[in-house]
Amino acid sequence: MNKYESVVIINPEVDEEGVKALENTFTDMINKNGKVSKVDELGKKKLAYEVKKCTEGNYVVFNFEATPSLIAELERNYRITDEIIKFMVIKVEE
Repeated sequence: MNKYESVVIINPEVDEEGVKALENTFTDMINKNGKVSKVDELGKKKLAYEVKKCTEGNYVVFNFEATPSLIAELERNYRITDEIIKFMVIKVEE
């Protein structure tokens, strides 16, 4: 299994409970075929440029281990989740 880091920007109109629900959804998804080592909720931050008519976003960072096949499924779910306005998954080299 490889180590990955995923940064997700959630629409600022989503309340704190909604952010927690999304965080739990993706943590559960990763834990089915991998292992989440850390989740950082960075809070609401101003974006460098407007994305989907939003100037702010709630940042959540996932650090985890997974197989490459899980990454494709995770990114597919990020794309179809309306509350997520931007995401990035990178492989962490040791």
